[in-house]
Amino acid sequence: MVCAFAAAAAVGVGVALQLPSAGAEVLVTDGFAAQPPAPPVPAPPPSVSPSPSPAPSSPAAPVLALPGPVPAHGRGSFGYDDRTSGVLGTAGTLRRFRVAVENGSGEDVHAFGGAVQRALTGPGSWVDGGRLRLQRVAPGERYDFTIYLATRDTAGRLCGAGGIDIRKGGVPYTSCRVPGKVVINLDRWRTSAPHLVAARMPLDAYRLYVVNHEVGHQLGHHHEACPGAGRPAPVMQQQTLFLDGCRPNPWPYLGGKRYTGPAL
Repeated sequence: MVCAFAAAAAVGVGVALQLPSAGAEVLVTDGFAAQPPAPPVPAPPPSVSPSPSPAPSSPAAPVLALPGPVPAHGRGSFGYDDRTSGVLGTAGTLRRFRVAVENGSGEDVHAFGGAVQRALTGPGSWVDGGRLRLQRVAPGERYDFTIYLATRDTAGRLCGAGGIDIRKGGVPYTSCRVPGKVVINLDRWRTSAPHLVAARMPLDAYRLYVVNHEVGHQLGHHHEACPGAGRPAPVMQQQTLFLDGCRPNPWPYLGGKRYTGPAL
């Protein structure tokens, strides 16, 4: 009788997993067959049944460009990130910068400031060489240069005032650096470039690139060429315009070493 009750209890516990057939026998620890089990206990109502395991989800595809129209012009004035960051890098000359976003561009200055901070923090950024430190400062503090996010018309005006023509097909297309000003074109910030989209470069990676490229100019670096088909593009290559067989790369340092291409 004890064995029979134990067998019936075992069936009750296991019924949510698999119900035995009506004539099945249950083996007990002494090796003998017990009596046929009692009729199956009805399964518990759905409200107490174990929830099925969620199906594994596939990773989301990277965003290559943002949809929707991009403002061609804003108000021509700028709002500034009011936060002072910690110092990036461990040794070398300290250069301070401000971050600004054009009013009327539809972009948030804190979001842009955070993206700039990620680009210049690395690993792989300009501070990895151990000879440079960078710090974002708030308005009113001493600074060495400003990083602007500007609509294409304003970017064209700021770059043109410094002698840099950023037009392609008559439209301000690229970003630029003029003395004391790193100017990021809102068109590129939101939509990257067609050949980079075709190369599946995530928009976040393009943003890392364009900040490091233009800040590289501010630090005194010049344009470089692709060092060989299939190799990473140097950060000072004009990746916004061409890859020339290289693969997109947003960083000036790879594997802890400065990565360059032939000088132009």
